[in-house]
Amino acid sequence: MLSRQSLIALAVALILGLAAVFVANSYLSQKEQKVVDSGTTKVAVATVPLAYGVDITPDKVRFVDYPNSSIPPGSFTNASQLLPAGGKPRIALLPISINEPILASKITGQGQGASIAALLPDGMRAASVRINDVSGVAGFVQPNDSVDVLITRQLPTADRTTQVTDVLLQNVRVIAIDQNSKNSDGTPAVARTATLEVSPLDAQKLALAQDVGSLSLVLRKPGEANNPVVETIAMGDLRYNMYGGARYPAPAVVGNYGGGLGGAISGAMQRSAAQIAAGSGSRSVRRATARAKPKAPPVDRSIEVYRGTQSDQVKVGSNGR
Repeated sequence: MLSRQSLIALAVALILGLAAVFVANSYLSQKEQKVVDSGTTKVAVATVPLAYGVDITPDKVRFVDYPNSSIPPGSFTNASQLLPAGGKPRIALLPISINEPILASKITGQGQGASIAALLPDGMRAASVRINDVSGVAGFVQPNDSVDVLITRQLPTADRTTQVTDVLLQNVRVIAIDQNSKNSDGTPAVARTATLEVSPLDAQKLALAQDVGSLSLVLRKPGEANNPVVETIAMGDLRYNMYGGARYPAPAVVGNYGGGLGGAISGAMQRSAAQIAAGSGSRSVRRATARAKPKAPPVDRSIEVYRGTQSDQVKVGSNGR
């Protein structure tokens, strides 16, 4: 039988052997991974610009070498995946530039038609509204632009009906103009409908707004923050003077007043009230001064007439006549 010392030596040898095998395997695995990462794989890219609705055909695709560590998710590595046989081509849903990888998220499935629904984020809806050459910003609203939606409608009052305009929605993305999500030549075109990306509640607002009034689109700068204060504009606001009433301040001047937005609104209203009072007071003073001014006494007017060496004073009129 083996002695106690021999058993201990054998156990130590086994442990060292297992450790050596683990280290060697780790080293070889890392080396193999580096070899794999340093290699390349053929990836499908576009040879021409692909706009929305363009078929993906072999003449518009080529395969280029991409580093294995930088292959975009959803890319195609062989022609059979991207260009299936049977006459069922894929169609571009988003613009794809030259030499840009063709991703599964930017094209339709096999044999599927181009659909606006495929471009909608989760929880969003596509709603179309009627526009014309004026309400559509003269045709300069293009897909992927951001717009505000205004509504103009009639509101009944106690003795008459007045026309008002409100901001219905802010910062809405335009998905398509008429039936095209992108103009072919990029030139402005007068459209009749605009398809907007909105939430389900905003889609209900648009449907109701089209029945009770007219809608207009206002083109806005991309990335601009929403205005936290919007007003209802009525017929009485169509003037430009200091007596037009207290107006809400623009967001850029909110910080000039204390108390946040509430303090800004209060400060603007107080300043406008003071201006109106000052203007009314000055007009009252002028009217009182005009009434209190005494009438000037009549002044006699005469001329001196010489007859030879004699002179006479002759009256010719007065200030009161």
